[in-house]
Amino acid sequence: MGRQLTAPHEDPSREPPSHSYGEQSPFRTGLLCRCPRCGEGKLFAGFLTVAPSCTVCGLDLGKQDSGDGPAVFVIFILGFVVVSLAIWVEFTYEPPLWLHMTIWIPVILGGALGMLRPMKGVLIALQYRNKASDSGTVDYD
Repeated sequence: MGRQLTAPHEDPSREPPSHSYGEQSPFRTGLLCRCPRCGEGKLFAGFLTVAPSCTVCGLDLGKQDSGDGPAVFVIFILGFVVVSLAIWVEFTYEPPLWLHMTIWIPVILGGALGMLRPMKGVLIALQYRNKASDSGTVDYD
């Protein structure tokens, strides 16, 4: 095994403590919107804005980018659930079209906004764990 060097983008003024953080579950840290390295610090500074760095371990989060991945997953998951429920409601109760719109538009908007942040957190945590090139992790062999 080669030696591991500190990534050039990590904040040198925030050296992590000498102890190891252990391997964090990307799904737990992502769903809780926590730092993928320590599992303690906040991942987001705003609703979908990634924090510049972790306030606990100092990991530079500025290079974390999940792209359009979270939106795609939200569309697929929410689309499957809402279409399935709308078909079931249609065949069971036969409501008018205006009632479908009254029901499903808020469900879609609320579901999309509620799922987008945790999904982005999971994808960022998975990028960090798998040392994806855009996640800012560097591993020299």
